[in-house]
Amino acid sequence: MKRLSIILLVASLLAAGCSGSKSPTAPTPANPNQVKFTATLLPANVVPAITNADANGRGTATLTLNLTRDAAGTITAVTADFSMDLSGFPAGTTVSQLILHPGAAGANGGAVVQMGLAAGEIVLVNGPQTGITKTGVTAAGLTPTVAQDIINNPAGYYLLVHTGLNPGGAARGQLVKQ
Repeated sequence: MKRLSIILLVASLLAAGCSGSKSPTAPTPANPNQVKFTATLLPANVVPAITNADANGRGTATLTLNLTRDAAGTITAVTADFSMDLSGFPAGTTVSQLILHPGAAGANGGAVVQMGLAAGEIVLVNGPQTGITKTGVTAAGLTPTVAQDIINNPAGYYLLVHTGLNPGGAARGQLVKQ
């Protein structure tokens, strides 16, 4: 009898403990048609490294590839969204472009896609500037094949900030898939 009472007590405690809790939910799967990358932008990463007034500049950038896929999952179209935050550049610095390039760390490559900034659109007047964003960017070089290559090998691509003082590039960062 005592044994039955203990079993009933344990069962009722377990039932009471479970009744108020929510069942665990499965994590929300990532959107397979949106792939994000980040890059830490530093003048020391530019080839050759920047040593002039832009040498204290830095930033972070995010590249999001927006993909269209066919029924088999093959990428058929792609656009890019860019955002960046910059700091440490001299007051009055004009940011002329943020460009995606192919190339491993220490190697330079040709431009694949530009963020699409208009001339003089971004001038760092007094210190850091955040929330610089362009969405839906298209470019002839950003093909489905290139998008798949970026997804497969993000470290083989880098983002490069270009300034008026350093039109060839002032701060660079390799892509890291998020």
